Amino acid sequence: MADRRTEQELCRVVEAYSATLLRVAMTRVPSPADAEDVVQDVFLRLVIHAPRFRDGEHEKAWLLRTTLNRASDLRRSRRDDATLEEAAQAAEEAPDYTPLLSAVRSLPEAYSAVIHLYYYEGYSIKEIARLLALPVPTVGTRLARGRERLRSILKEEEA
Repeated sequence: MADRRTEQELCRVVEAYSATLLRVAMTRVPSPADAEDVVQDVFLRLVIHAPRFRDGEHEKAWLLRTTLNRASDLRRSRRDDATLEEAAQAAEEAPDYTPLLSAVRSLPEAYSAVIHLYYYEGYSIKEIARLLALPVPTVGTRLARGRERLRSILKEEEA
């Protein structure tokens, strides 16, 4: 019976968070297939490590942090295999990417993560700070600097 409950619980988590985790992963890795691999790996880690969560917010925070960390690991490991230009080109060729999302993806990881969580997922600065285990002022600074970089990227694309 315990296996059945675990399977049902895993199905609930997958249904509840798959889309969000996929969107987060897609901001960090060069292709949709890589993003899917990241999300699958996160769910596998959930099964293997079976962490205990205080509540739903703690569960979601763990999933998001693990997704961001795993995507960063994958991105670092792939730097030797492909140049950043190739990754950017693959992102622009993907059908679901808008110019804005491509610009967000081109930002350094520290900025793209907070921008994605703030604008695409709707988290407040305090919630992002809690999710990423960062001080609130750091999240605010990264958000402001990320916006500035986005403005300059988008202005360059217009010119």
